[in-house]
Parts: sequence; structure tokens; C-alpha cells
Amino acid sequence: MTAVSQQRRLGLFQSTVLNMIDMVGIGPFITMPIVIGLLGGMYIWAWLAGALLSFFDAMIWSELGAAYPLAGGSYNFLNEAYGKKGAGKLMSFLYVWQTIIQAPLVAASAAIGFAQYFTYLVPLNVWQQKSLSGLVIIFITFLLYRNIESIGKIGVLLWIGVVATLGWIIWGGVANGHFFTPISNVGAAFSINTLASFAFGQACVKTIYSYLGYYNVCHLGGEITNPSKNIPKSMFISIIAIAVLYVAMNVSVTSVIPWQEISTWQKAGTNNFVISIFIERLYGNTAAIIITIMVLWVALASLFAVMLGYSRVPFAAAQDGAFFKIFAKLHPTKNFPHVSLLILAAFAFVFSLLFRMGDVISGILAMRIMVQFIGQAVGLTILRNSAGSSKLPYKMPLYPLPIIIAIAMWIYVFCATGLLVMASFAAVLISGIIVYFIKARIKKEWPFKQTS
Repeated sequence: MTAVSQQRRLGLFQSTVLNMIDMVGIGPFITMPIVIGLLGGMYIWAWLAGALLSFFDAMIWSELGAAYPLAGGSYNFLNEAYGKKGAGKLMSFLYVWQTIIQAPLVAASAAIGFAQYFTYLVPLNVWQQKSLSGLVIIFITFLLYRNIESIGKIGVLLWIGVVATLGWIIWGGVANGHFFTPISNVGAAFSINTLASFAFGQACVKTIYSYLGYYNVCHLGGEITNPSKNIPKSMFISIIAIAVLYVAMNVSVTSVIPWQEISTWQKAGTNNFVISIFIERLYGNTAAIIITIMVLWVALASLFAVMLGYSRVPFAAAQDGAFFKIFAKLHPTKNFPHVSLLILAAFAFVFSLLFRMGDVISGILAMRIMVQFIGQAVGLTILRNSAGSSKLPYKMPLYPLPIIIAIAMWIYVFCATGLLVMASFAAVLISGIIVYFIKARIKKEWPFKQTS
């Protein structure tokens, strides 16, 4: 099947912007008190661990993204790594299959978080929150229903709101005069026992969730200019910038609200609006309302980037004839995969009504780790062994050490999601394998393809 070409219109700045607004959604604002509740004074270490894993994993994405800059990201990477005519068909199908579940879960998490944080402004019961989260999905789908040049401009506008929000939070702590107090306590709070505990693993699940999205540029590979350089650069810039902002934000908040107080709130389940309370203590109620609106803006920005990037994954697979044909349709005038977008949005709408935030966060990571993150890491090793690295536009330093570290850390995080979530992943994986083999047998594809 001949793929319909897309236009390369997104440069380094817009690519980095789309990564960053994907990463900084409602996640860091919702998960900050959870991490503090789990780890107490060691909360900073969980954010640093999330940054470290993201950085090592970005090296894998960079090699693959620079070498195969096409729409679909991991779909193409797995196909190339495991063989287009062999096991690559199964691996890439499984990735797209789980994307149909996990991408809407990511979108739902942003919408659910939006609705929860909105209750600082207007009290809402459970069903009113669910209705609001569903409306948020519909609104973002409307924003995305346009061509890629318009998308880039909207992305920059949303990014400005993200930077302004984080900047205000950080400046509030700096201006208060106690910004460096929590930093001086980080070393004193360090404990090897805590670092090796299940609680630390659970905290890392939350922080890594807040970093996810650094690879969004790979899903848009077919629309990135000079991809061999811009794809790796945009990821590393995004991770470093966001890590600095996250750590600074945590330090800023705990310089005004002691971590002991936040931990008490979290354990009692009485206060999830840490950022709003932080600004209220510094500047009063009106300022707290403004920062709450800005946090909601950030949540919308992240949801925008998530739906944009993931809508390209089933589209790319369907264009290759490896997934259901309906996903391959481009909008007749605006040249974007509108059917793929609408189907993912429909699932996201349903998930936003059905699930809770904590379940969604763990589910998002569990669905991705084995097939996508670890699958890509192993796949890159296979590619290097078979084809060498001489023609790779980007080569990670100290190969294969970053791959080994990334795989070990991903396994640790996967185990920390819990038995129920891991079982849910297994159910999705098994169902995908069954569907693939039924499809392969009907179409006489690998491993049923008849030899001549």
C-alpha cells in the first residue's frame, strides 16, 4: 500500500514545544503531593530518578527516531528492528493494539486531572467531574481538527502558558527568600532503605508519568524538518528543561509549605490543590484563582499534544496495511488522520467517565513498558548487531550501557505498578496476540505465510 505523504513543517522549536507541553500536563501538579506523601523528605530523589530514566530512554528513541523519521514512531521502529516480514509484524501490531488502549488512557488522565483541579474553583460532585472531563476531550478534539501548520501555532501558544505557569510557581519560592532551604535538607533526608523500598518504586511511577511525552516528536516524524538532528535535540532539550523546572517547582513549593504539612494532607486525603494553596499563601485568594486557571491551561496543552502525536500511530500502521484500514484515512482538505483522531478521542471520552486518576497513571505505564520501551531497547540492539551503527545519524554514547540501564529501570517501574495493573497489561497483550494470529492466518502473513 502506498503511503500518503505528509508535509515536513515542524522545526526544532515547534518540535521541542510539542514535547514539553505533552510532558507538563496536569501530572506534576497532581502527583507532587502523592510523591511527598510516599517519600517524605526524599521526594526530590524520585523526580531525579524519573529524569534519569527519561534521559537514558531518550538515547534509544533518538537513534531510532533519527534513522526512521516517519509518522507512527514506535510502530516503525519495532517493524524495522524485528523484521518487516517476520516478528516485526507481530511486535508492531501489538504496539498499535496497546496504543488504542493506552493513548486514550493518557488523554483521559489529563481530562480527569483537569476536572479534579477545577473543583478548586467550583465544587463539583463525582458525576459533574466526569461530565467535565468528557467535555474537555471533545473540546481538544475540536482544536485538533485542522492542518499541521495551524497545529504548530496553537502548540506554541499553549507552551507559553506552560512556561508562564511554572515560571510563576518557581519565582514565588525564590522571591519568598527561603528557596534554598529544602535543597539543604535533600542530602540529610537521603536513605538507602527508602531508595530500595516499594514506596520509592510507587513514587517513581508517578514522577515518570509526569515526564512521559519527551518522545512525542517521534510520533510526528513525518512532519519534522531536518529530522536526523531535530528529533534527538528536541528530546534532550525537553528532558533537561523539564527536569530543571520540576525540581525547581518542588523546591519552591516546599519552601513555603513544608513537606511535612503536604504529607499530612496527602495521607488524610484532604487537599490536592497544593499549587493553589502555595500561591494563596504568598499572594492571596485572587492570585490562587489565577494560578488554578493557568494549571488548567497546562492540562489542556498536554492533552492537545497527546492526542496530536498518538493519532499518527494507528494511521501509520494502517497505511502499511498492518492495521485496520479505516485508520489510514486522511482528511480530504486538511491532510491529517481524522478518523484515527476521532476513534482515539472516542475511547478517551469513555475512559474519562469510567476510571480514577490513580488507576489510570499506573495503567499508562504498564501498557507501555514491555512492548514499547523494553521492546524498542532490545530491538535497537538487534538492529545494531545486524546492520551496524556506521549509517546511524545519531549514536548514543557508551553503547550498550544506556540500554542496559534503561531496561533495568523499566523493569523496576513495571513491578512497582502492582499485580492488578500488571495483570491488566497481560490481558491486553494476550488479546492482541490472539487478534494478530487470527488476522495473520486469514491474510496468510507471518508466521502463516506460505513459502514459494
